[in-house]
Amino acid sequence: MRIETYGHEIEVTPALREYVETKLKRLERHFDQPFEVRTQLCTRKPDYVAEATLSVAGRKPLHADAGAQTMYAAIDMLADKLDRLLVKHKEKRTDVQRVSVRSEAFT
Repeated sequence: MRIETYGHEIEVTPALREYVETKLKRLERHFDQPFEVRTQLCTRKPDYVAEATLSVAGRKPLHADAGAQTMYAAIDMLADKLDRLLVKHKEKRTDVQRVSVRSEAFT
């Protein structure tokens, strides 16, 4: 997994970069294949916003964003949203595979 973190009108400190990487590392448990996460940290007064786009080979990119009073809270919320998105995406893929296997069995 590759995590790219950059800031928009905000400096990304090593502590912020490490925090993003630590929080997003848990996404690896959902896929065996490598994927890329591009994370943007910015401010929209009065909140801090964290946005991420997750790219997996052969699939459409998944996007999530979160805003909060602090940047660390926004990153926490973003990690939770991405986790739920990946689980939902994975379940959809499994359901489609089950339906196709059933339809092949009846033909």
